[in-house]
Amino acid sequence: MARRAGWIGCYISLLGIPHAGRIFLIRNGVVEQQSEVLAKWQKILFLREQKDVRAKGWLLSVMRCIEKMGKSTFTLEEIYRFEGVLRETYPSNRHIKEKIRQKLQVLRDKGYLEFLGRGVYQLVGANPK
Repeated sequence: MARRAGWIGCYISLLGIPHAGRIFLIRNGVVEQQSEVLAKWQKILFLREQKDVRAKGWLLSVMRCIEKMGKSTFTLEEIYRFEGVLRETYPSNRHIKEKIRQKLQVLRDKGYLEFLGRGVYQLVGANPK
């Protein structure tokens, strides 16, 4: 609504960005430690490698599902509970569970998750609950 010559304002919605991708330099008026900012940035840098927008979208969707669980350790069965949500987001995909497993493998290979065995995953750098 501002009216200044040569200036255009906009709103940027962060709703679709997983919390892991929201890296603060300053939070609540306090400057974050440089080492923590860089560590968080390094943890998700692999997303930059994803040139295919659809593949990146799936990764972000699965990361959001993991965050919605609110746990650092989770099972494959727990993440499968988001199948309906992902089916609404990707209605043309008839293999949601397979795609979830594929993206979990990518997140594991990129160091975002650790596979503990028997369908159990843990966020890297998180303390098990």
